[in-house]
Order: sequence, then C-alpha cells, then structure tokens
Amino acid sequence: MKALGSRRRHPAAIAVLLLLGLVVTGGLYSLLAPKPAQAAVATTDDVGAGTKLFLANCATCHGISGHGSQTGPTLAGVGAAAVDFQVGTGRMPLAQPGVQAARSDKVMFTDQQIASLAAYVATLGPGPSVPDSQYTNGDGNIAHGNELFKVNCAMCHNFAGSGGALTRGKYAPSLRNISGKQIFEAMATGPESMPVFNDNNLSPADKNDIISYLHELDKNKNPGGLNLGNLGPVSEGMFIWVFGLSLMVGAAVWLGSKAA
Repeated sequence: MKALGSRRRHPAAIAVLLLLGLVVTGGLYSLLAPKPAQAAVATTDDVGAGTKLFLANCATCHGISGHGSQTGPTLAGVGAAAVDFQVGTGRMPLAQPGVQAARSDKVMFTDQQIASLAAYVATLGPGPSVPDSQYTNGDGNIAHGNELFKVNCAMCHNFAGSGGALTRGKYAPSLRNISGKQIFEAMATGPESMPVFNDNNLSPADKNDIISYLHELDKNKNPGGLNLGNLGPVSEGMFIWVFGLSLMVGAAVWLGSKAA
C-alpha cells in the first residue's frame, strides 16, 4: 500500500491517468458512436459511366471538372446522396432558371444512371453517401420522430409536413407521400434553404424516426373531418369567414323573410 501511495504522488501519475482516460474514452466512442448510413461502394465502371453522363448533361452548368461555374455551384463535397436526391426527384437537370428547383415526376435518368452519376460526383470530394435501407424503411420510433420533427422541421415544413412559404419566393416543399430515402437524403445534404443535419445533429436512427413519423402522417385518415390541407389557422380562418359567415348571413336573411 505504501508503494502504491508513493507512485500515486509521482509527477508522471497525472499524465498517465489522463492518457488512460483518453484511451478509454476513444475506445468507448468507437464502439458506441452511431455508424454512418452508407450504401455499397461504387465500381470503376460506375464512375466511368457517370463521368460520361456528367459531361453530356451537367458540365454546362457545373463545369467540366464539376467544380462549378458562373451558372452552377461546385459539386465537390456534396456527396452521392445529393446527386441521388436532386436527380432522383426530377429537380436536376434544371429545366429553367428559377428561385428554387421544383420537384418533378419527369426524371430524366434510370436508377442505374443516377447511381453512376452519384458515383462520379462522390469522387470529387467526401460527402454524404446514399443511405442504407435500414435507416429509411420507416420502422423507427414514431413518438420520438414526432418530437424531433417539431423541434427541427415543423417551423418550415408545417406541423403536418404540408410545406410552407419562405422568404424571397422560396418555399419548404410538402413532405407527404415522399420516400424514406429521399427524406433522409434531404436531411443529410440540405438542399436549397434547408440546413444540413449530419450524423452529429441527428443520428441515422433519429432520421429514421422522423421518416417513421411522416409515413404515419401519410396513413392518417383525418377522423376529425376536412383537413383543409393541414395548412393551419390561415386556411381554417378563411373557411370560417367565407363559408361560416355566408351561412349565417343567409340564415338571417331567410329568417327575416319568414318573419315578414
């Protein structure tokens, strides 16, 4: 015991304890930290095919090397997930200049071509990868997803995910009936005015919880009656003023004519 006590007072004891604490902390973090949502590694053939597609369809705006031009931003560091989201939702290639790229059902490329484009853009710089299906299947905690959505998303996308207006002509699009993969990619890449929610802000499991909540909203049959688009008090107030007030005025006129 005396020998142990003497070593405890040694000048190097504090440094040894700090080093031991750092090693233990690092080891626990590597074991318990959330794993990034990654898809399969792209092959050389995928990158080659993506390069050809990029030069034919995207280089006019984003530059031959993908590092941007006067008409398009750089794609270095946006990751495969950004390409899969933007091209897979028909936002890109951009049909015409505008304040914001709108979602379109007219997707110009097949799934394989989109994957090849994403593989090429991923070589320009590290960025979010296309998520694995285990984080986008919507089997998470719906109640927790509700809490996360209200804290992080509802101020722009509306409490029911119906979307809403932003400044300077921009808008937060509706999140109703959107695939889990596209919702995850939007959170991971931050398109348009949306902030980026990386794994340090919202873990892959948290993102899946939000997806689960939104998919539950898609199943909602509105037992309370007409939802008026779930746009909140503005549409509800207009409904009351236009239809409710008209009904009351009509009733008053009818009662007056009966009394006469």
